[in-house]
Amino acid sequence: MKPTVKFKKLNANAHVPTYGSSYAAGADLYSAEAETVIAPHTTVFIGTGIAMEIPEGYMGLIFARSGLSCKRHLAPANKVGVVDSDYRGEVKVALHNHSNEPQKIDAGERIAQLVITPFLSVNFEEADALDDTQRGEGGFGSTGKK
Repeated sequence: MKPTVKFKKLNANAHVPTYGSSYAAGADLYSAEAETVIAPHTTVFIGTGIAMEIPEGYMGLIFARSGLSCKRHLAPANKVGVVDSDYRGEVKVALHNHSNEPQKIDAGERIAQLVITPFLSVNFEEADALDDTQRGEGGFGSTGKK
């Protein structure tokens, strides 16, 4: 059974998130703003015009849309946005223009994709020692080619 995510339209320009196919993991989020121009190497918050009630134990992850990021160099500034289940404000996307050209976002344009996923909330316990592993303290690139 699929979980239900309630949403509320906050303005007349808001669009219902939509899936591009039956097996798509991410639902497209749409701009509810008037035409917006994002200058080169700057970030603009784009409102979707919707608020959500994500079920407890789930979160929303906001990812780039591949076409927008690869063809127009527009992607979420924070790489992956997180929408917590207790947040009830407008879902916004911090869209960054990585190109050297201004990029225009039209009203109603798909600007990002939202993945709803379960998560684990954990307890953090301070310890004097941690169990040994084969990797140990090997950091970035330590499990790659030798």
